[in-house]
Amino acid sequence: MSEVPQVSNGANVDALRKALEHLPYGFAFFDSTMRLVMANATYRAGLVLPLNLMAEGTPLDDILLFMARRGDLGPGTPEVQAAQRRRLITTQPSTLTQRQSVLGSHLEIHTSLTHDNELVISFSDVTSRIKAEAALEQINHTLEERVNDRTRALTLLNAELEKARAKADAANHEKTRFLAAASHDLLQPLNAARLYTSTLFERTRGTPTAELASSIDAALNAVEDIMSTLLDISRMDSGALKVTLTNFDILELLKKVEIEFQPMAAEKNINLRIVGASFIVRSDRMLLGRVIQNLVSNAIKYTKPGGRVLVGCRQRGKSVRLDVIDTGIGIDSHQHQLIFTEFSRLEQGARIAPGLGLGLSIVQRIVSALDHKMEIDSAVGHGSRFSLTMPRVNQTTETKASTPIVDKKPETQLSGLMVLCVDNERAILDAMAGLLTNWGCDVRTATSLKEISQLNILEGWVPDLVLMDYHLDQSSGLDAIEWLKQIVGGHLPAILVTADRTNAVRNLAETRGTAVLNKPVKPAALRALLAHVSKRG
Repeated sequence: MSEVPQVSNGANVDALRKALEHLPYGFAFFDSTMRLVMANATYRAGLVLPLNLMAEGTPLDDILLFMARRGDLGPGTPEVQAAQRRRLITTQPSTLTQRQSVLGSHLEIHTSLTHDNELVISFSDVTSRIKAEAALEQINHTLEERVNDRTRALTLLNAELEKARAKADAANHEKTRFLAAASHDLLQPLNAARLYTSTLFERTRGTPTAELASSIDAALNAVEDIMSTLLDISRMDSGALKVTLTNFDILELLKKVEIEFQPMAAEKNINLRIVGASFIVRSDRMLLGRVIQNLVSNAIKYTKPGGRVLVGCRQRGKSVRLDVIDTGIGIDSHQHQLIFTEFSRLEQGARIAPGLGLGLSIVQRIVSALDHKMEIDSAVGHGSRFSLTMPRVNQTTETKASTPIVDKKPETQLSGLMVLCVDNERAILDAMAGLLTNWGCDVRTATSLKEISQLNILEGWVPDLVLMDYHLDQSSGLDAIEWLKQIVGGHLPAILVTADRTNAVRNLAETRGTAVLNKPVKPAALRALLAHVSKRG
């Protein structure tokens, strides 16, 4: 409570009295001898005091004794109650009490001592607030009962939901198994197409047709990436995402990104720049590539025409930090975590580009699986920067084994190599035969073990190496390899070709000493593996 200003003459006192009468609060002022100087009508009405106790110079003790005798100060001897109340309000700098008046109103009374030991008393009627609090307490009590009833209902519902969750988990597991099985059928024709285009490219090298074959191969590669992403999502959902760490030059990934997204950027009139030096990093090349592709794709999507997207990397101690920076719409700092949630899309972004809101969710899950660090720095209207930090490998000790090397004269390396190809898809066999023949190999094909026997393929001809599909109609490829080894006698190098990328198949092949090549087959990887397994590398 502010101190009451000193008054020096009667005019000022009259003006102050008039002002106090307009206050909605009860107010009284006592001098240092605890005698009444002035009080407003609300003070008298609220405390229901007689007129004689409102006269100037009335002692505070008389007012307190009157109220104590009336019972306002509680039970007990009036003189004692009045003395206790006087001692409290004249020794404490301020007090706050609440009591019910004789009229039934609830008053909140404030007292305050000034620096000159003068006393100010004010009060306000809080009856409405007390009633509201009582009503709220009753509502809370009723609500508590309703919450208890609802809790019992939710307990029963949770039991039902647990049963439903178990069924959903089982259905999700079956979905994962179905997708893994279906992927074999989906990748089979893609595998054949990749082999055909590779053969076409090598036979027409240096001609316009070779450029067309290269474009077709690039399109097929994009399809393969999409399908692989779907499989990765399925493996993430089932907790079976496999990370294969290798050492490779990150600049190669950035160059691929530039080639892939330059047309998209040009179409939107966006300046896409790829900068950075050659750094050997340790990561999963395929998964890291998908992370970068997702980030660059988003940067272009959410940058307006005329904007810029910069992708680059730099050394940070023993690490390499890759940045994807754009001049796009930006993201509010309070929503940085929201963008990584499945199916979450910010309103402004949804208006600019369509989508389901899964891209950054997949990015975060892959980055977590790679054990890399990702940061975001973004503000609305000022663009965004996504940064990815990964381990750097000392280039002086790096073997460069992870960088694909194109053999410009494969026919001299594999010329005369006798290869038996077994696959239940005739189109794949024809494509594989065309590619291997172009490399100078002596190739024979069969769709099954039964066909090998019926056509007497092994009569007078012993293969140097076998390319065996894992999913045959009547047996597994690994069992077929064992049968062939018994037929030809002795050691028979073999490569298992499969669209099944699970650890179980790979581990089983390794226990039998058989190399594994995943479909769709990449010609460079096939050529390198043929040379290695046949010991012609």
